[in-house]
Amino acid sequence: MRIQSYPNRKGITLIELLVALVICGLVVAGIYRVFVAQTKAYTIQDHVVEVQQNVRSAMEILLRDLRMAGYDDDNALSPYIITDPILRPVAQNSITVIYEYYNTDVPQYEKHEVAYSLSASQLSRQRTVNGVAGSSESILENVDAFTLTYGVDANEDGLMDDQNLDGNIDENDWVQAASVGNTKVMAIRVLLTARPDQTNTDVQKMVSPRSLESIVTFRNLFLFRPE
Repeated sequence: MRIQSYPNRKGITLIELLVALVICGLVVAGIYRVFVAQTKAYTIQDHVVEVQQNVRSAMEILLRDLRMAGYDDDNALSPYIITDPILRPVAQNSITVIYEYYNTDVPQYEKHEVAYSLSASQLSRQRTVNGVAGSSESILENVDAFTLTYGVDANEDGLMDDQNLDGNIDENDWVQAASVGNTKVMAIRVLLTARPDQTNTDVQKMVSPRSLESIVTFRNLFLFRPE
């Protein structure tokens, strides 16, 4: 058998191999850094979406009860008469709304008192039915602010008062809880602010609290100012 030799062909030297390894290492390191950055960005965005959804969900639960506030079936068989949508005195960061509900499962008329309160950065909801209090449930955690301001009708004309007499209902026409007293409340403005879970340092540094504001007008127009 004849063996051919190729004297002009060279193999890979050790220096070339080392250079190739260094280049590959730099490429892999760059890819890894991009992967880590993308992972952090995804985690942060996921927390942002989560806190926004949580705030929106808690607000929807609260608004559902506020819209029911003051509802009275007005049936002669009902033992309850709802004279005011909210429990007095009103507060800045807690509220109890009152309404009547006909439970078709029993069936019977029920008086519902639903209380919302902020304690230790946690917004809680507790429902009392016919004087029997249920368990308190947390509807939102990591809450920075739960603030209520009120639109009142002091002159009993069925409209929210224009406090600064500028002809428009604006920011300056909402009053603090301390100024409401027994004045008829026509509407409530709710400001709810929450932050993501702070256990992740990247989230803690880069994600600011998220706020949602809503206004609810009491739609049960038969309500009267309590004596």
